Amino acid sequence: MLFRTLHLEFMNIVKADFIISNTDLAKCPKPDRPEFAFIGRSNVGKSSLINMLANKKELAKTSSTPGKTQLINHFNINDNMYWVDLPGYGYAKVAKTQRAAWKKMIYNYLEQRENLICLFVLIDSRHSPQAVDLEFIANLGQRGIPFTILFTKSDKSKQAEVQKNISTFNKKLLEQWEELPPQIVTSAKKYRGKDKVLDFIEEQVLLAKK
Repeated sequence: MLFRTLHLEFMNIVKADFIISNTDLAKCPKPDRPEFAFIGRSNVGKSSLINMLANKKELAKTSSTPGKTQLINHFNINDNMYWVDLPGYGYAKVAKTQRAAWKKMIYNYLEQRENLICLFVLIDSRHSPQAVDLEFIANLGQRGIPFTILFTKSDKSKQAEVQKNISTFNKKLLEQWEELPPQIVTSAKKYRGKDKVLDFIEEQVLLAKK
């Protein structure tokens, strides 16, 4: 995987701009720089987390309506990478045919986007393991798509409950996985996990350059 020389300053994101939304992989920006995508069950707090990480309040559009994100949304970060906001999976007030089209679009992107370094899978830390999350993660494993789990909304519950839910989730994962994938606990409201996520992104870019 070849990229132009990068000057990495992820801890100081000075530029974050929307580029394009589409459903056609061929219309995505030229794959000439590292790319990180974000996905999760509808209403998991994906847009809020992206905005927090990018230091830009309205970069990704937030909504209380599940299924609001329906397109592949590309953002330019510091002119040296792309972040991508993908449609949520799971519940959404749309027809089954529309959900099927989203699924096809998402997996086409995940399997064919050559500069995609890592997919961040967002899991709501307030809840016990959800079948739709476990199924999606299992599909990623079967398809060989690299991913990292970001547990969201950790400020919404007591920390003991958050840790209990994460522990239970991991036990379910270990029923199918030999080892756990990378994980980071986050809170968009409290900025929890921000440095860890940005450090992880930098590490992955440096590894991809070797």
